[in-house]
Amino acid sequence: MSANVARGETLFATFIVRPSFAALVAAESELGPLLALVDRAAEGRLLLGEMAALIWHCLADRDVPREAVGDALVQQGVGAALPVLRSILRQILSGSA
Repeated sequence: MSANVARGETLFATFIVRPSFAALVAAESELGPLLALVDRAAEGRLLLGEMAALIWHCLADRDVPREAVGDALVQQGVGAALPVLRSILRQILSGSA
């Protein structure tokens, strides 16, 4: 399993993360305005649940249980998720990978 960087994909644990417009709209409806989320992340105030929700909404395979993303965050550590989160946040701000 590998991520297609040209499509804006990244890999977290065993999951392909593919931020799409629909995924980001769904994340925004749950987490609130994405620009506020970006601000919280820049200030180091992004909550673990917000990280898991944002990654889960952006999974290429939406059949993955949400708990699996949370479990991966705990097993891999937040540090392993930071490149994926940066990629998602970069795409929110600039529209590119």
